[in-house]
Amino acid sequence: MKMYHDLLADVLENGVEKGDRTGTGTLSVFGRQFRHNLEDGFPLLTTKKLHFKSIINEMIWFLNGDTNTKWLKENGVKIWDEWATEDGDLGPVYGKQWTAWPTKDGKTINQIDYVVNTLKTNPNSRRILFHGWNVEYLPDESVSPQENARNGKMALPPCHLLYQFYVANNKLSTHLYIRSSDLLLGNPYNLSGASFLTHMLAQQCDMGVGEIVVTMGDAHIYLNHIEQVKLQLTRDPRPLPKLQFKRKPESIYDYKFEDFEIVGYDPHPHIPAPVSI
Repeated sequence: MKMYHDLLADVLENGVEKGDRTGTGTLSVFGRQFRHNLEDGFPLLTTKKLHFKSIINEMIWFLNGDTNTKWLKENGVKIWDEWATEDGDLGPVYGKQWTAWPTKDGKTINQIDYVVNTLKTNPNSRRILFHGWNVEYLPDESVSPQENARNGKMALPPCHLLYQFYVANNKLSTHLYIRSSDLLLGNPYNLSGASFLTHMLAQQCDMGVGEIVVTMGDAHIYLNHIEQVKLQLTRDPRPLPKLQFKRKPESIYDYKFEDFEIVGYDPHPHIPAPVSI
């Protein structure tokens, strides 16, 4: 995807070197956006191999409201392990806020139910969105992710924090806002994950797919990722794959990894890179 490579090159050329919470340091730019027509292919990066199973299962995990890594591990996903407690707890992260946002009267709100119902009954609404930025549960930066989880806070605050949906000509588009975008490791997963969610919602609501739009606040390359980024920029993008469904589940919460197939994915080799905790 040329738009992704252009953003990497932009940060290498124009990024400001900044310190960060992890102590690693970044090259950073502020306020960037790209968009992709999902009818032109599924935006799964081709200039390095991505673990598609992790992307699908993470989104299923979010939608199930799960906040423990046990299910992820059982399904071959390790991307959350570094932040979890010894029992796999992450505190009230994404899935909790998406599906069971706590209210002052002791009840919860399922934002995903709201999105699905509104897409079906009032697709022209400008209020079709959900987010995970629950200020009450944001972590204390002075303690570890694990300690935050033990204290009932999020191990990490949401990076991909707001999803808004738009319907035109019976095609569903998604606008994702990412407050902090790790361009080498996190961004490709967020783009594919949001695109995957768009396809799922479109199927559930008997719609086609439109665009995926991603807006980033702090878009950055970690200083210990610069050589990997330069390697990736030497590779030519290949044709994007297609996402196919094998069935239509009864609800947005009933999808399984086996329900999907990626057709025509021919990426360059994986590029290993360290994760900043």
